[in-house]
Amino acid sequence: MSVDNKTEDLFFDAILHPHRSLSPRGFLLLMSAVGVVSFVAGTIFVLNDAWPVFGFFGLDAALLYFAFRKNYRDGRLYEHIQLSQEVLAVERVWPQGKTQSWSLNPYWVQVQMDDPPKHESRLKLLSHGKELVLGTFLSPKERLEVAHALSDALQAQKTSFN
Repeated sequence: MSVDNKTEDLFFDAILHPHRSLSPRGFLLLMSAVGVVSFVAGTIFVLNDAWPVFGFFGLDAALLYFAFRKNYRDGRLYEHIQLSQEVLAVERVWPQGKTQSWSLNPYWVQVQMDDPPKHESRLKLLSHGKELVLGTFLSPKERLEVAHALSDALQAQKTSFN
């Protein structure tokens, strides 16, 4: 990221993370409950001579486990936005660790977001005919809050520049 200023020199500094409503403890409890229910139901089918069904209960539990693990891995994505006097820097870190960075001249940046937001509304930074979409993993209301806060910070930065 190209902003090396102290925190006091920043007009805006935010890290955007995807929301995950199920805590690791909740995940453990959920998977334990699914495992117990699958085992008990599968045992009932085995006792009624329908033993192949037992494997499908195990497969369902395994697929649910792997779907949640992928969801948690995807939740490691984040975007870091910093606005200083000289630059608006955006850094996106993907779950695999790959990093993308953008440096924009804050004087030319425009923030665009539908108000009121819709589900398909996008938070965009526009500059010199190009656009950068941010916070796709946020809810529409959260994207609008970030858009307003970033717009206000850009305005404060431009005012302090003059």
